[in-house]
Amino acid sequence: MITLTRYPRITGGLRTVGHVLGLLGGLLIMLTPVVASAEPERWKAEGWKTDFSRSAVDFSTIMSGGPPRDGIPPIDDPAFVPVAEVTGLDDKEPVMSVAIGGEARAYPLRMMIWHEIVNDTLAGRAIAVTYCPLCNAAIVFDRTIDGSETTFGTTGKLRNSDLVMYDRQTESWWQQFTGEAITGERTGVKLEVIPSRLEAWEHFRNRHPDGEVLTPSDPDLRDYGRNPYAGYDTSGVPFLYKGPMPEGILPLSYVVVVREPGNPVAISLNRVRSEGRVELENGAVVTWVPGVRSALDDSAIAEGREIGSVTVTRDGEDLPHELTFAFVVSAFLPGTDILD
Repeated sequence: MITLTRYPRITGGLRTVGHVLGLLGGLLIMLTPVVASAEPERWKAEGWKTDFSRSAVDFSTIMSGGPPRDGIPPIDDPAFVPVAEVTGLDDKEPVMSVAIGGEARAYPLRMMIWHEIVNDTLAGRAIAVTYCPLCNAAIVFDRTIDGSETTFGTTGKLRNSDLVMYDRQTESWWQQFTGEAITGERTGVKLEVIPSRLEAWEHFRNRHPDGEVLTPSDPDLRDYGRNPYAGYDTSGVPFLYKGPMPEGILPLSYVVVVREPGNPVAISLNRVRSEGRVELENGAVVTWVPGVRSALDDSAIAEGREIGSVTVTRDGEDLPHELTFAFVVSAFLPGTDILD
């Protein structure tokens, strides 16, 4: 059996995930990933106090991603600097951006790729800014549950190649892409998604000159600016994934997902880019935005190829959406066709 590590530079394993995938190509899907015990005894032995008697998923679908709990350290006390004081970011570098109540913040992927979760408060609202590199899923949630604020950490587990988070109040485990608790006391509860954008630093700077930008409290803690997944979004198969594959489109092709309740829509980035603007039947308008680099291409994020991004609006207001991969649609939105 060949075991691949989720974070090669941290764990001391293979150089980059992308390098490994490039060598193995299609063979990787025939390998058996390391699967966390289908029984929760192992997890309890790791110190988890999660109520595993309650679950919405088959435990055998949950895999170890390599690091232990919070081995990918979330940021619980984020530090920010004004837009005007930011240095060192390439104009086309991707950032997650959130605007609430007239306040706006950007979270560069050069940091999110190493931390995956930022527990923050913006305009008085408790939010969790999350990013799963293996799915390129950049999603912001309200972290108030049943009137009580909580914070989120990383379990070190993956399901369908997607980050499994946990809340620190009940230690319930949450699927990052769906925002739903999959095991524990809060099983079945869904987090509210807050509209956000994945855009170029230059675009955020121009839109919000009075905004703030996440900055490292300790610049030496991680190799910020480096992509430990070099070549990932041009590889043939997703990492640590054994679920269904999409038909008619490469599994790591970028797609835009607009997930309104009961009516998810997925459309390929290639189509949006070629048409420039696509109006969906639900009234949403998906517009391609040029000048945004991939964070998962070159080993230096500032040198990644340009793929662009999108805005998704209705009546001029941003709608929750994700720029993710085609295999993610197959994994979490079965039955949803990808418009290509």
